[in-house]
Amino acid sequence: MATETNTGTDSDDKNLGPLQTWTRGVLTDQDKQDRLYRALFYVAAVFFLATTLFPFYWLLVLALTPNSAILTGDWSLPVLGFEFPHPQGFNVYAFVEVFQQVPFHLYVFNSFVLATTTTIIVIMIASLAGYVFGRLEFPGRGGLMLAILMVSYFPPAAFLIPLFDAFLGNPVAIPFLGIEVFEPPRLVNTPGALLLPFSALMLPLSIFILTTFYAQIPDGLEDAARVEGTTRLGALVRVIMPLSAPGIATAAVLTFIAVYNEYFFSEIMALENVPQNWSPLVGGILSYQTQYTTDFNLMAAASVVGVLPMLIIVVFAQEKIVSGLTAGALKE
Repeated sequence: MATETNTGTDSDDKNLGPLQTWTRGVLTDQDKQDRLYRALFYVAAVFFLATTLFPFYWLLVLALTPNSAILTGDWSLPVLGFEFPHPQGFNVYAFVEVFQQVPFHLYVFNSFVLATTTTIIVIMIASLAGYVFGRLEFPGRGGLMLAILMVSYFPPAAFLIPLFDAFLGNPVAIPFLGIEVFEPPRLVNTPGALLLPFSALMLPLSIFILTTFYAQIPDGLEDAARVEGTTRLGALVRVIMPLSAPGIATAAVLTFIAVYNEYFFSEIMALENVPQNWSPLVGGILSYQTQYTTDFNLMAAASVVGVLPMLIIVVFAQEKIVSGLTAGALKE
């Protein structure tokens, strides 16, 4: 019976097509499986790098190409039947002219200060809220967390009109009653008009991230600190936050990147696109576009300069970001 079974199996293998034979070999051979997974990994990595790095390469090409060549379209090279962009002239002086034509460093400074200040505010408030939601039991905790997370589902444009009206200094009144509650200060063209909405929009995600991390800290570590005479706030700062460094770094970097790249509220709350009104990085990039002319090479060079601070931050914080995003995926 065994001989008949083997003969039947051999005949089935001979009747299989090339793809079916290869698939069966991969499923039964561990070495072939490892080679297949490795090949798929390299294919995915090359595709990811090509799609993410090509826009940055295009920016470099635009920055190094004179604006006259860009306008005439004479900046592409046929490669394998495709028009592949390449620099024409290598105009490195564009990176210098970026700061001469417009005070672009002030726009970068505005975005950096706004992002840093917002990150500090968000991490401070989110740490306290994360401790409460992650380590304390109280009625309505789940509903309150859900209400906080719902804020992130609202589009930022939904808050624009009431915030702009309030930041103009107009009195806040109760609808249908005409009773003025208070008269807020005029905040347009000031950092306050940007820090408040930035912090409110980024807090839900940071609270959720830190709540997840703080809840994973063993109670015994905090209890040991409390026995030594440390208050809850002291235990948070000295024990819980250091042990949750990946989560804090993840929330901080995500907040910084989002605020650094933000333009919607900044353009509305700054009545004029000038650095004195705290116009951000994107406002500086658009300053090279006028009613009649557009300096594409300077806009591209400014974009490259603006990306560099974020690139440096991500390079130094990538380990913390990866460990923070993957924490909790595996249970030990």
